[in-house]
Amino acid sequence: MQQRDFVVENRVGLHARPAAVCVQVGNKFKSKILVRRDGKSVSAKSILGVLSLGVERGMRISVEIEGEDEQEAMKAFSELVANRFGDEE
Repeated sequence: MQQRDFVVENRVGLHARPAAVCVQVGNKFKSKILVRRDGKSVSAKSILGVLSLGVERGMRISVEIEGEDEQEAMKAFSELVANRFGDEE
């Protein structure tokens, strides 16, 4: 199992487009991928789940990945967050 905390730095947080990008990345992997915020845990493969977290800029999330491709999945999520979910700012 891989687990890592991230601070979301893109300007709109995990709202519509960034949440969709998160789900697209999550669905590329076989591993179980959970995103957590304030004790609530959702699948990174569910757009409604990710949106329901209400993540805004500057908030901390935790990503937990378990499965056969967990290392590759964590690398992809790390890059996604570092690139601010594709936002310009």
